[in-house]
Amino acid sequence: MTNFNSEVTSDDKLWALLAYIFSPLVPIIIMVMEDKKNRPFLKAHNAQALILGIIAVITSSFCVGILVWFYMIYLGIQAYNGKIVDVPVITNLCKGQGWA
Repeated sequence: MTNFNSEVTSDDKLWALLAYIFSPLVPIIIMVMEDKKNRPFLKAHNAQALILGIIAVITSSFCVGILVWFYMIYLGIQAYNGKIVDVPVITNLCKGQGWA
C-alpha cells in the first residue's frame, strides 16, 4: 500500500469506500459520472473494486465470495484512509490495461 496525497478529497475517499463495499454497482455508477471517473485516486480504486466485485458475485455461492467481500471492506477502509492498495494480480491487470 502506498499513500496518494496529491489532491485527494474526502469525497474521493468516500466514493472509493463505497466502490469496494457496494461493488459492482457503485464502480459502474462512478464510470459514468464525468466529475468522478477521471480522478486519479478514485480511478485507481474503482477498477480494482469492480473486478473484485465481479469475482465476489461469481463466487458468492461459495465461502470464497464471503471472504472476498470481507477483503473488499478492508480495502474500502484503506481507501477511506487515503491509501492506494495493491491487490495481487488485479492491480497489475488494471495498470496494464490503463484502467488505473
